[in-house]
Amino acid sequence: MSRTDTAELAEREGRRLFGVAYRLLGTVADAEDAVQETFLRWEQTDQDVVESPRGWLTTVLTRHCLDQLRSARARREAYVGTWLPEPLVEGRDMTAEDPAERVALDESVSLAMLVVLETLTPAERAVFVLHDVFGMGFEEVGGTVGRSPAACRQLAARARRHVEQRRPRFDPDAKEQRRVVAAFLNAAASGELDALLPLLDPAVVLRSDGGGRVPAARRPVAGPERVARVLLAGRTWYPDLAARLVAVNGGTGALITAHGEVLAAVGVTVAGGRITEIDLVVNPDKLEGARRAATGA
Repeated sequence: MSRTDTAELAEREGRRLFGVAYRLLGTVADAEDAVQETFLRWEQTDQDVVESPRGWLTTVLTRHCLDQLRSARARREAYVGTWLPEPLVEGRDMTAEDPAERVALDESVSLAMLVVLETLTPAERAVFVLHDVFGMGFEEVGGTVGRSPAACRQLAARARRHVEQRRPRFDPDAKEQRRVVAAFLNAAASGELDALLPLLDPAVVLRSDGGGRVPAARRPVAGPERVARVLLAGRTWYPDLAARLVAVNGGTGALITAHGEVLAAVGVTVAGGRITEIDLVVNPDKLEGARRAATGA
């Protein structure tokens, strides 16, 4: 395969490979590095003997991600406070109806779902992502992760049970999510507790990730009143806060700024017309993509 053909292969497969890597690793930079490393190895291999370039790329990428995941587990156990994935933020306007908008949101890439995937072992996570999310058969998954198909079935079943026990309640309707998140931002901007509380589910949970770099709650905050008071306290600390609707991990979320500086990206999970989970990423190291989205870069 020529270098031109390799470029075409990267164009055709790069997005899918990034999707696999991001769901496995939870950080944009690591996922991009994994894809780049995969294509570098492709350039160095004897391409004439590769029967399925897509299968070869998926195998190399997944095994690279598994190595990264195993080393990352120790780092994340020592992380200051709650570890959240790096958000995928798009700067497009979410306040108006988008005729190209997907009818159903993709739960598998939401911040809340990625938090659940963090609780799986690396092998469980890889098999779950490849089989349940990307639809690969167990024969192909087994060859990719270096396990027998039977072992992969067991890993998938174990992962699925684990995910089902912790799966966030989720409304896949994009229009409904946008409506609820817009109302939530308006209520938070008003500073009125009574305006905010009806939008929060009785079991709402707020997670915040400051990574020890900036102030953030080190444990999840649960319950409507406690969550509302934490959110409204931010208005006291930063009176010049501004918030706007943006796409965060494929759904409607928010970008929080003050004096033109990005302070946070917010992932929001909606079910039954109320907010069930709020993921607040304030660690500056995880906001580079949000800054680019804010400036249109």
